[in-house]
Amino acid sequence: MPESVVRRRPAERARRRGRLPAPPPVRGRRPLPLGLIAVLLVFVGLFAVGAGVGAATGFDLGDLFKGPDKPPPRAFPVLEPSRPQRLVIPAIKVEAPLLTVGLAKDGSVAVPPLDRHNEAGWFEEGPTPGQFGPALIVGHADTRTGPSVFHRLHELRPGQKIEVVRADDETAVFEVNSVEHFGKEKLPIKRVYGDYSRPSLRLVTCGGTWLGGGKGYSDNVIVFASLVGTKEV
Repeated sequence: MPESVVRRRPAERARRRGRLPAPPPVRGRRPLPLGLIAVLLVFVGLFAVGAGVGAATGFDLGDLFKGPDKPPPRAFPVLEPSRPQRLVIPAIKVEAPLLTVGLAKDGSVAVPPLDRHNEAGWFEEGPTPGQFGPALIVGHADTRTGPSVFHRLHELRPGQKIEVVRADDETAVFEVNSVEHFGKEKLPIKRVYGDYSRPSLRLVTCGGTWLGGGKGYSDNVIVFASLVGTKEV
C-alpha cells in the first residue's frame, strides 16, 4: 500500500513526530474528551526558545496520570486540593508567580508566554502540589533575550527544599529526590506522570546541547521531589 494512504495509530504518529502523549486526567476530575487524551503533549513554543520537553516511545496512555484505586497509608503529609500561587526555590534563588496552564487548542500543553518567561506554569489537569500524585510545573530555561525562571534548575541537589505557596494559605514543602537529564527520545513517561505512591512534584525544563532554533535543546531536565511538610503563609 502506498505510504501516503497507510493509516497509523495515534501512538505511532506521536512517536514519529517527537512529542509526548497528553496525560490522562486525575481521578475525580472531569474527564477530557477521548480525542484530547489521544493527542500529543508538547510545551508550545519551548522547542524554539530553549525549554522543550522531548519525545518518548513505548508509552501506554492508560497508565499515565492514573491515581491509585486506594491511596497508600499516610505516613507522610497529604494536602487537600488548592491552587498553587507561587514557587520558591531558595538554593537557586527562584521566587516566581505560578500561572495555570492547560491544554491548548491543538491538544498541546500551554506554557507561560514569552513575555512572562520568568514565571512558571502549573499544569491544571494534574494534582495540585500536596495532593497524592505528581504535580507538574513547567518553565522556560531561557529565551533569545537571556535566562528565564528555570535557567539554574540543573543546579539543584538532593535534599534541597522547594516551596509552593497555595491559595489556602498553606505552603507545601518538598524535598528534592533527584535531578535528572533525559534525551528527548528517552523520557520515562510512567515515572514522570504515573507515580501515585505519595504527594510529589515534577519541575520540568530543558538542558543539554543547543540543537538550533527549530529543535531547541537536546535534553529534558526534570526535578523529582516529594512532599515532606507544610507551613502557614
